[in-house]
Amino acid sequence: MISALAKNYNRRKLAFKKGKGSFLYSTNGKKYLDFVQGIAVNSLGHANPYLIKAINKQSKKVWHVSNAFNIPEGERLAKRLTQKTFADAVIFQNSGAEATEAAIKVARRYFYSIGKPKKNRILCIKNSFHGRTIAAINASGSKKMTEGFGPKVNGFDHFKFGDHNGLKKMITNKTAAVMVETIMGEGGIKVIPDWCLRDLRKICNKKKILLILDEVQCGIGRSGKFFAFEHAKVKPDIVPIAKGIGGGFPIGAVLMTKKVASGIVPGSHGSTYAGSPLATSVANEVLNQIFKKGFLKKVEKISKYFHNELNKIKDDHKKLIKEVRGVGLLIGIKLHNDQSKFIKKLEDNKLLVIRAAENVVRVLPPLNVKKSEIDLAIKIIRKVCNEFNEK
Repeated sequence: MISALAKNYNRRKLAFKKGKGSFLYSTNGKKYLDFVQGIAVNSLGHANPYLIKAINKQSKKVWHVSNAFNIPEGERLAKRLTQKTFADAVIFQNSGAEATEAAIKVARRYFYSIGKPKKNRILCIKNSFHGRTIAAINASGSKKMTEGFGPKVNGFDHFKFGDHNGLKKMITNKTAAVMVETIMGEGGIKVIPDWCLRDLRKICNKKKILLILDEVQCGIGRSGKFFAFEHAKVKPDIVPIAKGIGGGFPIGAVLMTKKVASGIVPGSHGSTYAGSPLATSVANEVLNQIFKKGFLKKVEKISKYFHNELNKIKDDHKKLIKEVRGVGLLIGIKLHNDQSKFIKKLEDNKLLVIRAAENVVRVLPPLNVKKSEIDLAIKIIRKVCNEFNEK
């Protein structure tokens, strides 16, 4: 069958009829352990009964009213997010890309509002990932992502990952903010060390610029804490989120301090769909589950077990696996060579994972994954490693 879809995705020849928890069931009747989970989106797995109940309940009331009116479900979600985090204010969005776009706008608007409109440049890591919109691909500083989408959007500067001296030298009187992913997802599951995040905060304080920590992929419990930057005990100024907050339903947000939010006035930013009753009802139920006593402790515990078991496999297959990366249940297995065949072999053995840069195999279980499911993944990964070594 010839697809009417444009070819902007190289899709696998695999489709699913249903999912349950950590598993997907294909249209040809095969059962797969899904450690992609919509790329860290299905934070509570497939067909979660709590989320089904929440969406069914709200769907019988009101789906969408627009931001011309007060939305109680959104008010509740925003209040809960500010009570549990560094933030004082929230702007809802529909996706991660929109959330990072809003973060850029909020940072620039703040300096405009205090009489410094020329302080508008954002400093980012080269070859990072902040979304697929025109501004976001230019923020990422990736030649591959910007190719064919010129002219170049001005206002972004870039430094190499880990190059603190380069970062400091690039800050000018026009720099408004430093924006980095706390854990680089698409870029290869590269973790910014705690000491580095603390140093970034000090640099931003000294230069009187803003710190934007992009937690679209690594936030909402994926690291074992609600936000990954909590491990470093730092307080950012702006944080875009998405993916896990909706548990599979599209919703994003940008969180900010009171100081930064002072630049936002009616008409300065908007969205037709963002923060709808349906989306925020689902997100509220996601928070109900993640904020349950002991939930994040379980994520920390089971992720440590998973990392330990993966490192045992790495030690047994050093010629194949170079490194196990990540924090919590945002895991990267870095291979010495291209990961495509390895990922296909895992799929053949009914384990679904996804690629990232630098030959990294990205492993993203749901946050409520069971130990028996981790053990099954370990068994499959070890089997595939043995098959590669036998060649």
